[in-house]
Amino acid sequence: MITDRQSLIEERLRHWSDKEGCALVLTTGGTGLSLSDVTPEATRAVIEREAPGIAEAMREASRKHTKNWMLSRGVAGVRGSTLIVNFPGSPKSIGQAGTAIAASLPHALALIAGRATPH
Repeated sequence: MITDRQSLIEERLRHWSDKEGCALVLTTGGTGLSLSDVTPEATRAVIEREAPGIAEAMREASRKHTKNWMLSRGVAGVRGSTLIVNFPGSPKSIGQAGTAIAASLPHALALIAGRATPH
């Protein structure tokens, strides 16, 4: 678990992307409106290209389950050959959001890795 310090989150995202070479990094929590919710800012500081459709699909998946779906500020994007995705903090919401994007992740990861994919 990482505390809600933007610099620490940025450092860990860089570590997992650049040093560990992870293809996919998933974060949970820190995507709301409170002052301590800085995960989106940390993610934007380290990604090179945003993937807004992923975050939009996750919010849309929450829409039928909570009236507060639009308060999530999670983002997704690419750093080098790593896809970084911010999930909400609620375990129930994580499952809903994960289901919404799971089918597209293999294709996204293949594209990021430069592998040929069927279209």
